[in-house]
Amino acid sequence: MMQEFAQDLKKEFRGYGREKYVKDLMAGLTVAAVALPLALAFGVGSGADAAAGLVTAILAGLIIGGLSGASFQISGPTGAMVAILLEISARHGLQGVLTAGFLSGVLLLAAAAFRFGKLVSYIPSHVITGFTSGIAVLLAMGQIDNFFGTVSEGESYIQKLLSYRELGFSPNLHAVGISLLVIVLMAAWPKKWRERFPASLAGIIVALGINWIFQLPVATVGDIPRTLLLTNRLTLGALTLDNIRQLTVPAISIAALCMIESLLCGATGGKMKNEKLNADRELVAQGIGNIIIPFFGGVPATAAIARTSVAIKSGGQTRLTSILHAVGLLLSMFALGPVMSRIPLSALAGVLMVTAWKMNEWHGIRFMFHK
Repeated sequence: MMQEFAQDLKKEFRGYGREKYVKDLMAGLTVAAVALPLALAFGVGSGADAAAGLVTAILAGLIIGGLSGASFQISGPTGAMVAILLEISARHGLQGVLTAGFLSGVLLLAAAAFRFGKLVSYIPSHVITGFTSGIAVLLAMGQIDNFFGTVSEGESYIQKLLSYRELGFSPNLHAVGISLLVIVLMAAWPKKWRERFPASLAGIIVALGINWIFQLPVATVGDIPRTLLLTNRLTLGALTLDNIRQLTVPAISIAALCMIESLLCGATGGKMKNEKLNADRELVAQGIGNIIIPFFGGVPATAAIARTSVAIKSGGQTRLTSILHAVGLLLSMFALGPVMSRIPLSALAGVLMVTAWKMNEWHGIRFMFHK
């Protein structure tokens, strides 16, 4: 596999020069602009924090992007993964999420060794549509507290909803207003601007500006450490037999989702760029990435179709697009940390609500119900 990888890299960078580098650089910066608000939102949505999402996007871009089975894949935290991670976090805490992420990486390496990459192509499209829609519902439900500025308790989504009977449901109108503003802005953002300036980034900037000026009583992201090595990270001491037994099933769920998302993303991106994804090598890249990332405090990552399509449409030539997007995010962490700490959580909830809506394959759903 290493020899094949070396040959593919040689082919990928044959004739590489200043012109292609500039294209990779511009595509990388464009993807970074798309990835920044999503990384913050997915970090918070997964039960960790914004810094964890940012660290995940940076390391995934560097490690998984560099080792990927194709030149175009962009990996990081995703909305589908968030829906699973939030429930794991509620049951097992952040260390449980990190441990499950590590175990999922091991499982992905095993899947690559047994050449499971081709199996994804046999999953019926209707099954994937239903699975994705279910994940979208869970993603939206997981953002109710941040959207309304409320507090709930419980390990499952249903328990959290039922807890409002005891804790009360008193929405923070400022939080609701910010969430709705972000949703409306993202929905109304002109298509011709989206490739140059992502709607999610525009929504976050407007919400940040409003909160900065009016000092609204809403929960914010909080401090973003200027380091890749977060305080809340996986330690070897957490990898006990008892923890491994408890988190094996969640790890299988994460690994399965990562496999499905990454390989479907690779198939879609491959058609856009007229390039074939090496499925088993992609699983190796995802496995290695998800083994390493938890030790820095990042959450599980997978290939993201939205960011991958932006990279291709923006003229990305090689896997340097992924690496340069990670460098852009790293620079933003050091340069914009104090600014990002003032972003309202309700603004990120708005971004995730729109993400959940877009995850649904509405054409496929309408087709199934009209049959």
